[in-house]
Amino acid sequence: MADRLPSSGWYAKRPGLTVLAAVAALLGLLIVLPYLQYVLLGVVLAYILHPAQRWLERYTGSLVAALTLVAVAVLAILLPLSYVLIVAFREALDVITAIQNGQLDIEAIETQIEATGYSIDVVEFYQTYQEPIATGLQGLAMSALEIAGGIPGILIGLTVSLFVLFALLRDGGEFVEWMTRVLPVEDELLSELVTELDQLMWASVVGNVAVAGIQAVLLGVGLALLGVPTVVLLSVVTFIFALLPLIGAFGVWVPVSLYLLGTGQFVTAGILVVYGSIVSASDTYIRPALI
Repeated sequence: MADRLPSSGWYAKRPGLTVLAAVAALLGLLIVLPYLQYVLLGVVLAYILHPAQRWLERYTGSLVAALTLVAVAVLAILLPLSYVLIVAFREALDVITAIQNGQLDIEAIETQIEATGYSIDVVEFYQTYQEPIATGLQGLAMSALEIAGGIPGILIGLTVSLFVLFALLRDGGEFVEWMTRVLPVEDELLSELVTELDQLMWASVVGNVAVAGIQAVLLGVGLALLGVPTVVLLSVVTFIFALLPLIGAFGVWVPVSLYLLGTGQFVTAGILVVYGSIVSASDTYIRPALI
């Protein structure tokens, strides 16, 4: 530990510089807080692309490697993700508009359900709770408009993510080395902490996000082949549900299967139940394999 910086003393000898550094850190924190989620996005992307950065640095400089990976992140990750979210947002608005305009044939669904031997007065239920349903839909529409109005803020946040990504890719290694020198922690304990943190990050990114993405794609492909509408929206919802414990893809394909049963598409519903069960069960095998 001879190469470590002294853990105390410099801030006592230079109180003015210490106060200035503390004020600058506080002001920087106030600036970063509104965009904290985008900073974390940049950190996660930098962590994922770090092995590629180290590989590219063998053939180019750190600056060129970082710029290349930022361009890859924009073209291969952020732009496709933005497009998918825009399509899902548009499909959600279409569904809300169809329900508000009464284009959803409730009576036909009730007739199909009664044909299976169950008696459910869907029309009465809808009429009874029409006001709270309309209020909820109006709230969803307002939330959608708020999201659309916040697009400039989202673009600024994504720009912050790209700057954080570039800085960490180019100078992340030096930053980690500096942190290990200035932290007043024993070398062995610090090494163990870094190793555990790396394993935790990898399990979180790969074990949760990647598996959720794979399940969303698999279920989305199945829904598209079966001719189910709003596939992109359902795929995005599947991804979100797959990140939540005890829900997963089950929370999407089961309601869709019930809807298909209610509309008389029994064969399609049966196929979706089998396929959806396989997608949900795949979590048991995909997660350990990736981790």
